[in-house]
Amino acid sequence: MTDATILFVCVHNAGRSQMAAGFAHALGGDRVRVLSGGSEPADRINPVAVEAMAEEGIDISAAVPSILDVEDVREADVVITMGCGDACPVFPGKRYEDWELEDPAGKDLEAVRRIRDDIRDRVGRLIAQLS
Repeated sequence: MTDATILFVCVHNAGRSQMAAGFAHALGGDRVRVLSGGSEPADRINPVAVEAMAEEGIDISAAVPSILDVEDVREADVVITMGCGDACPVFPGKRYEDWELEDPAGKDLEAVRRIRDDIRDRVGRLIAQLS
């Protein structure tokens, strides 16, 4: 049974939002519905993000960056933005949070691990609040 729908949004939908979605799936299981999108999607997911998540036992290699869909925002209970500014539409009654996270694009594995760990901690707190 789904308790909440969470939408993760970043600019390219190739790193931060994909890692957050991966953790939300892993930590929330069937209690959460997870969506993600980007204001300017990349052509592929960040391979270093894939590698960093694989170290945690989470496979995000099949994820595909996609454009932020207004319907996803409308359906979400919680909208988490990560550096995409005003690109995300605002609807009344939604919970919005902006997570200030470094963009993993172009970063080495060590830097992406730090970003990943920060995302894991934030997603863990969010899932606990929703449960």
